[in-house]
Amino acid sequence: MHTHTVKAFGTEAPDADLKQMNIDRREVTSKDVEIDILFCGVCHSDLHTARNEWHSTIYPNVPGHEIVGRITRTGNGVTKFKVGDLAAVGCMVDSCRECEYCKDGLEQYCEKGNIQTYNGADKHLGKQTFGGYSERIIVDEDFVLHVPENLDLAATAPLLCAGVTTWSPLKHWKVGPGQKVGIVGIGGLGHMGVKLAKALGAHVVVITTSPSKVADAKRLGADEVILSKDENHMKANAKTLHFILDCVSAQHDINAYLSLLKTNGTLALVGAPEQPLPVAAFSLIPGRKNFAGSTIGSIAETQEMLDFCGKHNITSDIELISIQQINEAYERLLKGDVKYRFVIDMASLKT
Repeated sequence: MHTHTVKAFGTEAPDADLKQMNIDRREVTSKDVEIDILFCGVCHSDLHTARNEWHSTIYPNVPGHEIVGRITRTGNGVTKFKVGDLAAVGCMVDSCRECEYCKDGLEQYCEKGNIQTYNGADKHLGKQTFGGYSERIIVDEDFVLHVPENLDLAATAPLLCAGVTTWSPLKHWKVGPGQKVGIVGIGGLGHMGVKLAKALGAHVVVITTSPSKVADAKRLGADEVILSKDENHMKANAKTLHFILDCVSAQHDINAYLSLLKTNGTLALVGAPEQPLPVAAFSLIPGRKNFAGSTIGSIAETQEMLDFCGKHNITSDIELISIQQINEAYERLLKGDVKYRFVIDMASLKT
């Protein structure tokens, strides 16, 4: 297959800084679109992968799966997009398309494993996929999304991962008016959870360890804030929530949060702590409670989320950086020093 070279930013080793490099992209096939990347969000997964913290990275590695750009070329079989359209790509660029989950429109749970936007198995070139820290990307139109014209494009980028990762469980567990919904952890994921749950009509309760986040939680749309380190406050709110979205990736006591659920309530984990979380039997049994997990969302859900955000004018709270600031941004990300998502202005790579 013919390829062409594009500029990218990536890393050659777990302990190496990210730097400019050239990568190969395939030529556009009949179902592909080529996207000129305007903005790319920085997800914690980018850092985990670049540094091989999940022990699966193939080098060189070019991260980035919160991609917003404009279509510059289309294959002759493309029907959903035209040159000049705004377009977005999230965490996956393909799947097997044949298993029961793909056929049900749940490509994120593909039995063979969906093909990740970066560090995935590129079935065209037979090597690893390269992500959005690059000038351009070629993606099958079935895994490309339409972007509402009214949204700020830079602040839209994180919707492609942080937005849909919180949207999918909120929709799956039918969060809406008349429900009290807890959001644990106000970071890249959590701040989107607050905005989306509020726009879906729920009464939103932010649960945080840090008093410094109270004012910001309310600015984001929370109706109430519970300080999880305040035992009396936690006891006073026992058995009051219909649903909890847990966005924390650090070790934490899951039983404390399960105590806040009403009977038949669900706690869904979207944060990914490194170590197992002990769950006491009696945190679940007396109230027939559910402890669940969820990952990203399907292409259909992602489009539904983008359309919803367009209608309700929802975007991420971001700090725009140049690609040359990425290594510093990773260090700040480790310290939680960003409100709430870094986004790279990819014009900085093209100069």
